[in-house]
Amino acid sequence: MNKSDLIDAMAEDAGVTKAAAKKALESFLGNVEGSLKKGNRVSLVGFGSWSVSKRAAREGRNPQTGKTIQIAAKNVVKFKAGSDLQSSVN
Repeated sequence: MNKSDLIDAMAEDAGVTKAAAKKALESFLGNVEGSLKKGNRVSLVGFGSWSVSKRAAREGRNPQTGKTIQIAAKNVVKFKAGSDLQSSVN
């Protein structure tokens, strides 16, 4: 399912226009992104939670040359599925 499929499904389920569903989805995604940028955790009980984790700088290897390279430290987004979501998939 891609973004446009999700918008279509949301519009049909909620009985709203596709434009309203798109606006709601973009608002949700923007608020999740904004919260994660501030370093906060976003949690939807039963669905899952997003958090930001710091990945330390490390050494890597260029697969073409075999030369050692430095990989910079960065923040990564993690998602942990909630119990309801996990049980519905299994």
